[in-house]
Amino acid sequence: MRYLALFALAFLTVFSLSTPSQWTANNSGSTASTAAGSAMTPEKAAETRGDILMARKEYVGAVEMYQSALKEKPNNAMVLNKIGVAYQQLTGYDTAIEYYKRAAKADKKLSNPLNNLGTIEYQRQRYSKAVGYYKRALSAAPASAPIYSNLGYAYYAQKKYQLAMQNFSKAMAIDPTIFEKHDGTGGSIMQQRSAPDPGTFNFFLAKTYAKAGDVERAVRYLKLSRDYGYKNIRSVQKDPDFAAVIKDPRIQDILQNRPSFATDDQKPVAN
Repeated sequence: MRYLALFALAFLTVFSLSTPSQWTANNSGSTASTAAGSAMTPEKAAETRGDILMARKEYVGAVEMYQSALKEKPNNAMVLNKIGVAYQQLTGYDTAIEYYKRAAKADKKLSNPLNNLGTIEYQRQRYSKAVGYYKRALSAAPASAPIYSNLGYAYYAQKKYQLAMQNFSKAMAIDPTIFEKHDGTGGSIMQQRSAPDPGTFNFFLAKTYAKAGDVERAVRYLKLSRDYGYKNIRSVQKDPDFAAVIKDPRIQDILQNRPSFATDDQKPVAN
């Protein structure tokens, strides 16, 4: 049996301000929109083509388009940040850092490059530095669910579980679907998707959703926690954070039944 494991195998998701499909939908069938499109500057047209290539995961081509977009405005912070994202996706981390820092310098109020610098530090297991970048990013964007999520991941990696839960809760309050898979296009902000010890990690997600009264997601992540072999799964019976959901039949089923693969050395894997 194959199970969907959202957090152990995937690395990063790229969030965007708008997708090419949204851009097309918003600009079709309208005379005014057509006129606006025809008035698009060459730099903006190049950036838009870069966004489309990012959506297709054609990162090298995207960089070329974004570089063209910088010719007239070399300090365009959003474009500099997008070039950093493309290089990060290509695992060119040092170059990505260079562009993120240029973007942050060009617009000190822009949170995305600071967040993205944090994701590179996280990947390099320099969690304290990651936390520092995420906090700076939140100063610029205090209502960003992806940044709160990233900060929670960093605290979790440091085994500061209460701080992790606090930040996961803040992320969930802004966007309850924050830990579900997103398909980022035209990317501008990176979201962390990997964590050590997925059994424990999914348990804390279940605990956070249970505390918020979200039964559906509490069930989903508690099941993942069990399937990843979390040893203290039965602790939910006396955990006050699970009090609102503990009587749900699905929670009880998770506690009473072992996964079907428990006897044949299999683990949940991504579909």
